[in-house]
Amino acid sequence: MRDGELEKLLSRVSRPSRYLGTEWNAVHKDWEENPARMAFIYPDLYEVGMSHLGLAILYGAVNERAGMLMERAFAPGPDLEALLRQNHIPLFSLESHRPLYEFDVLGFTLQYEMSYTTILNILDLAGIPLLAGERTAAHPLIIGGGPGAANPEPLAPFFDAFLLGDGEEALPELLALVADLKKKGTINDRRRVLQTIAGLPGFYVPSLYEVKYNDDGTVAEVVPREKGVPARVSKRVIPDLDTAYFPTRPIVPFLEVIHDRIMLEVMRGCTHGCRFCQAGAIYRPVRERDLALLLRQAEELVRHTGHEEISLTSLSTADYSRVEELAQTLTAAYADRGVSISLPSLRVDAFSVRLAEAVQRVRKSTLTFAPEAGSQRLRDVINKGVDEEDILTATAEAFRAGWQAIKLYFMIGLPTEEEGDLLGIVHLARRILDVGRKLAPGGRPTVTVSVSSFVPKPWTAFQWEPQDRIEVIKRKQEMLRRHLKGPGMKFNWHEAEVSFIEAVLSRGDRRLSKAIAAAWRRGARLEGWTEHFNFTLWEEAFRETGIDPAFYAYRPRRDDEVFPWDHLDFGVSKAFLKKERRRAREGRVTADCRSGRCSGCGVCPGLGVDLILKGGSPGHAV
Repeated sequence: MRDGELEKLLSRVSRPSRYLGTEWNAVHKDWEENPARMAFIYPDLYEVGMSHLGLAILYGAVNERAGMLMERAFAPGPDLEALLRQNHIPLFSLESHRPLYEFDVLGFTLQYEMSYTTILNILDLAGIPLLAGERTAAHPLIIGGGPGAANPEPLAPFFDAFLLGDGEEALPELLALVADLKKKGTINDRRRVLQTIAGLPGFYVPSLYEVKYNDDGTVAEVVPREKGVPARVSKRVIPDLDTAYFPTRPIVPFLEVIHDRIMLEVMRGCTHGCRFCQAGAIYRPVRERDLALLLRQAEELVRHTGHEEISLTSLSTADYSRVEELAQTLTAAYADRGVSISLPSLRVDAFSVRLAEAVQRVRKSTLTFAPEAGSQRLRDVINKGVDEEDILTATAEAFRAGWQAIKLYFMIGLPTEEEGDLLGIVHLARRILDVGRKLAPGGRPTVTVSVSSFVPKPWTAFQWEPQDRIEVIKRKQEMLRRHLKGPGMKFNWHEAEVSFIEAVLSRGDRRLSKAIAAAWRRGARLEGWTEHFNFTLWEEAFRETGIDPAFYAYRPRRDDEVFPWDHLDFGVSKAFLKKERRRAREGRVTADCRSGRCSGCGVCPGLGVDLILKGGSPGHAV
């Protein structure tokens, strides 16, 4: 970007510090001395993207290595996008303010289906052809990773490659390969480059695979187009997180972001086995970090950031086998320095409350639990592993400890759900509010019920299940709204149309790429924000492309159906998921494999890894 051009632009937009790239701990490496150059792109606004731990990890993992650099880019706000388009200025990275098309690799993190149109908008703003087949050696390689790579097929025509699984080691390997190909002068042979990338463990190059369909529109098979391309691509997994890179000098934003705090990742993976949860499946196995290592990392993070809060981060932090010792040690070490400790995720049990009380001695805002379903029958169907007594005991402990506000997360539209399950949500919320009124005399306890809609996800036991129709979800939401009124009771719900689009895209195939592009051309972008989501654009896009979204969202899958993601391997076997689906229908729960009994999901033998529990567990590594 020309001198002074950025200043002129930023003087005309809101929150200009989103685009400066000069925050504390930002890395500015020499462009010429680092021949492999990548921009990490979070397809949402800066405030959302800078709260993403994966960005901090990969940014540090690449920039600590010689010969390669990583810069950042985010979706611009609507005001900056308008100025860029009016002035024909390509979207740029934050650190060097170079156009994105000058990088060798652009890496998008796929956190959420509703970011897919924003990805196309970013490519367009960068002056890069949307379709991978229309790009030449002059364009960057476009790669994707994150949970969306569990089924990347709806995005396949737009991407050159996807990375499945952990990226700390895989991304530097990719950039080292790019540097080598540039040195040899073969980087301009796009097809050869893609063939070479397909040989790297964990990288899936969709253009090297052909999708065949049955007459009924379902997928028949996905097969390599040429020899030497793996028939099945397995995810990358770092067996021991203690050996993995973790950033202790993360970037400190100038403006407030969603999670404005230190994120200390205590472990990766979850063994609870909730049958709707994709994260619990694709991030297996559980790998805990060593306590002493976490304490050292926390010390460095406090020293290098100045943040006043350390969040112990993972899918289920209270499960970390030494969490009590960790929380108490950190609290004792930092309380006098004004640094608090927080737990973003709690189990529904009294232990979690006592733990939260121990680390949140002063500030008691809202305590959040996720019973997920209103009846014990349905909680058994989803394998939640808690009963009503657990929930009531935990919330009573919370009120006794001084919390006045409890938030409860539920999901509606779950398989086998009946009206009694919905009324169970009302019953449970009212009982908790009554408990609060008895245990918090003089106070004004509140219970907030937050309800999302079930979205069937790949790699879960419910990947065969249909989603409730929009009108059915709305009737259920209205019924709950009528019953969850009155003093002390609040009710929030997720827009049914958004959940419908999520369901269409989460289990979609390559044909959906046309609808994504059509929705974007009509103006869809930043759709994770309520004020920007417009369902009409999607309805028009589906009509234009002749795609029936109900085929993807509402259709129960045959037991033997081939899925668009069956040629990818995240470790969990399809046979295990089918068994879990049967057990769900029978109302049978499956025990957590932390108890020592293997549930047979297939991850450990399939990927050659094991659980790593630092507190020790029978039959597992310590």
